[in-house]
Amino acid sequence: MNLETGLQALKEKKNACQTDSPARERITALFDEGTFVEVDAFAADAGVITGYGKIEGAVVYAFSQDVQAMGGAINGAHAEKIAKIYALAAKNGAPVAAIYDSNGAKISDGQKVMAAFTKILSSVTALSGVVPQIAVAAGSCVGSCAMLAAGADILIAAEDATIYLSSPDGETSGKDAAACGAADIVCEDAMSAVLKARELFSVLPLNNLSMAPVCDGDMAYTYDASADLAKTAKDLCDEGTFIELKAGYASSVTGIGSIGGVGVGVVAACGTLGVQSCDKIARFVRFCDCFNLPVATLVDTEGFCKKNPKKAAVADAAAVLAKTYASATTPLIALFGGKATGAAFAVFSSCDYKIAWPTATISALDPAAAVEFFWHDRLKGAEDTEATRKALEEEYASTEASAFVAAAASLVEEVIDPAATKASLIAALDMLASKRVVGLPKKHIN
Repeated sequence: MNLETGLQALKEKKNACQTDSPARERITALFDEGTFVEVDAFAADAGVITGYGKIEGAVVYAFSQDVQAMGGAINGAHAEKIAKIYALAAKNGAPVAAIYDSNGAKISDGQKVMAAFTKILSSVTALSGVVPQIAVAAGSCVGSCAMLAAGADILIAAEDATIYLSSPDGETSGKDAAACGAADIVCEDAMSAVLKARELFSVLPLNNLSMAPVCDGDMAYTYDASADLAKTAKDLCDEGTFIELKAGYASSVTGIGSIGGVGVGVVAACGTLGVQSCDKIARFVRFCDCFNLPVATLVDTEGFCKKNPKKAAVADAAAVLAKTYASATTPLIALFGGKATGAAFAVFSSCDYKIAWPTATISALDPAAAVEFFWHDRLKGAEDTEATRKALEEEYASTEASAFVAAAASLVEEVIDPAATKASLIAALDMLASKRVVGLPKKHIN
């Protein structure tokens, strides 16, 4: 075969393999225009498109299951293509995007299907904590694919996606996945989900050896005394940079943004911290810690949930949260903007640098309990017991439990004007940029 004949054959085979499909449209849209390179293009009967490209100039690997090719059925060839992408990502320290849309395994392959899933699972697990992995549930994400997608660092789901592990009965939509905390972001449709993944990759480090990305930032911040800390967390980020994860799930807020141009994980620990809030924050902080993203935590919590009948479950979740903060090696900054009493303060006290507003309440006991315990004699003989109790609680909060008393005890490093919050955070991030931690030899916390 001469060169001319070979080139003609190449063109014909490429045209035959690269047919239009939603899967191809999605993986192409993920990357900067014209940068997608398909890998194993001639293995077109495997039900998945694999390749790499650039997002904002950085290399990212990806696969997109093709439900129009054999229903996107997972078999040996399907697994081999995906495993090769993970192997390339491992060699080059580059992120991976997984776009799921498959009707499930090719059952006729029998036990070979289990081997195929095992190969994919091993590839995904090997890179966990090494490079960011974002999964997109674009359509049908069922069986073991649902488990693989949920195991990614971030799961983005289309509203009409179908996500379940073992049974289609019950709540299986993308919205349902978000409601139970499985999906981090829900988008209107599959293409919107892919574009959201692209946006996230542009603000994440490439791997666990890279530092937090730096972009053009700003100092703009206007303190709003009427805003809760959840809104304040978003307002502190540079305009248009905050991307919330698991929005609406639990009372706490988690998200990624930039503050003064530095990529940061942002947490607002608000309200009462229950099992869901603790789990949400802990998993997010572990993710940030994997990829050297500093974490700024804004605290205004009354403590841990007392209404959960399973008291031990709350204690267990609180312990995991406390150990997550205590063991993190990425820079941690805490801003106490409201209440932080007892065990709730202890959890966040392991942050590297702690800042408080003058209105913060920091105490071993909640003011209500402290008044009952320490100042009960001042309630005796009061004409209006409840009014007196409230006045005493306010007095305790502004004196014994004030931010100034906490600062005098070195529980916080700074007490600041709320209007200077962003400037203080930027200074602290700059100061902690070279943080180094040497701990006892171990694999990980348990």
